[in-house]
Amino acid sequence: MSGDFAAQAKAEPAAPLGLYVHVPFCASTCDFCAFYQTQPTAGDVERFLRGVADEAALAAWPRPVTTVFWGGGTPGLLLPRDLARLAGIVRARCGGEPVEWTIELAPGSVTRERLAVLRDAGVTRVSLGVQSFQPALLDALGRRHSREKALAAHDLVRAAGFRSVNLDLMFALPGQTAAEWAADVREAVALAPDHLSTYCLTFEEDTKLWLKLSQGRVKLDPTHEADLYEATWAQLAAAGYAQYEVSNFARPGHACRHNLNTWHMHEWIGLGPSAASQHAGWRGANVADLEQWLARVAAGRRATEDRVALTPELLAEDALIFGLRMNAGVDLAPWRARAPQAPWAMVEDTLATLAAGEFLVRAGDIVRLTDRGRLIADSVATELMAAFEPMFETA
Repeated sequence: MSGDFAAQAKAEPAAPLGLYVHVPFCASTCDFCAFYQTQPTAGDVERFLRGVADEAALAAWPRPVTTVFWGGGTPGLLLPRDLARLAGIVRARCGGEPVEWTIELAPGSVTRERLAVLRDAGVTRVSLGVQSFQPALLDALGRRHSREKALAAHDLVRAAGFRSVNLDLMFALPGQTAAEWAADVREAVALAPDHLSTYCLTFEEDTKLWLKLSQGRVKLDPTHEADLYEATWAQLAAAGYAQYEVSNFARPGHACRHNLNTWHMHEWIGLGPSAASQHAGWRGANVADLEQWLARVAAGRRATEDRVALTPELLAEDALIFGLRMNAGVDLAPWRARAPQAPWAMVEDTLATLAAGEFLVRAGDIVRLTDRGRLIADSVATELMAAFEPMFETA
């Protein structure tokens, strides 16, 4: 029996481990962006690279890294030699070849030289932040690239031979019509990307758009947003892109593995200022300030704050909230077994209410949101969080 058990354990794949690197540098701040960023100087880039290497040395690496994701900021602002150096730091910690390695690129930062370095380093997936092909809408977002620059950047990325290419688009922009959004989707589909992310514009505090909203210069229109959601789903389904999450669509084999692992509540290690981690029994985020992050790393400690223990009950709550955003839904059975102390009776009552409102469907222990439910996914999450709240009040 012991030999059979050992053989079975050896055959079982290790749980995924992600690595996220936040590159905080941007040439300018887009009106909608709430991610931590700062304008780069040569000295800051040098100190950032040394800080990432030092922080990586402080982290525990229990098994090989499955997926890598470089976000920002604008990682593509780094010079080719600095991209190569960052890639070397990452590869030294991966313990093998990641199955997926994504980098976010702004169209204005795409050059043949940068792409060659990234391809040679092992990057497999490029996510290009197009947002829109309409000049007026790009200007309204504070984006620095033009339609022509976005198209040229896409052609360069494709020519470089990456395994998978994603285009980021945004809808419900100030002044955007349904016809303009449909035209953006058509133009994106015509480029035949492997993956499309379509995000409804959100108004985050401490952004220029939030200020415009508070001043009444732009207005929310939930009905218009819902119409655009539904039109997007129909348009992309007809074009052969399968929706696998509220905002994400892919051709077969091109769903983002890194994001899927995150939504399934697996582990990832975050490096860089403001990077989040979920690892070794805790969750936390690095301080969102380059200088403070560097000081903490120099003192020999991971620069994480707001650390919380990853109890089975907390993971169950998040697995349900994030899992319902995915078309595949959530299997409740393993989470009941893993987190028996969670308030499952209250959760079941909430799920029943959502099902009665036709926001959710259920087959045994598998629960999924309907199209109607996906339109209000954030509201569904709020209801589920309320169901779990008594657990944390008594903890």
